[in-house]
Amino acid sequence: MYQNTTIKDTSGAWLYQRFSSPIFAYLLRQISVREDAEDLLVEVFLAALERPQFFQLSEPEQQAWLWRVARNKAVDYYRRQRRRPQLPLMKIEENTYTDDNEAPEQMYLQQEEFGVLRQHLQKLPLRQQELLLLRFGHGLTCGEIAQIQQRSEGSVRMLLSRTLKVLRSIYTRK
Repeated sequence: MYQNTTIKDTSGAWLYQRFSSPIFAYLLRQISVREDAEDLLVEVFLAALERPQFFQLSEPEQQAWLWRVARNKAVDYYRRQRRRPQLPLMKIEENTYTDDNEAPEQMYLQQEEFGVLRQHLQKLPLRQQELLLLRFGHGLTCGEIAQIQQRSEGSVRMLLSRTLKVLRSIYTRK
């Protein structure tokens, strides 16, 4: 029994090192309160360690399971807060590379565009905001998102396509 626990502890440490950073970033963007996101991250990994079958899953299945639990923990958090969740999307301008030689006018126009985009994104339903965050903010594939959301890959692709089409139509009306 002791040997089993040691293997589980080692696997748990590897699991945490491998997946904690992107899942924490996701929770932090969902929750916006660092301490609460840290607490939820611990809950996610504790749930994995308490589930004996978890370590029998393949790595992609483990990853999908962790993301799904993280998503559910975030939803539960909002339920406890008794408020309508609004997904605070990443600050796009912080993640965008800008050339040092770029003129201040260009930088200003770019920041203005990001502000407009952020406003339009926040008008989307929560499900579509989450989809965009997972796909473009975390770089997950449609297949990985489908596993997390327990949907078919086709429905994820369809929703992503429709969401991007809505955003394009907003910009062409400008």
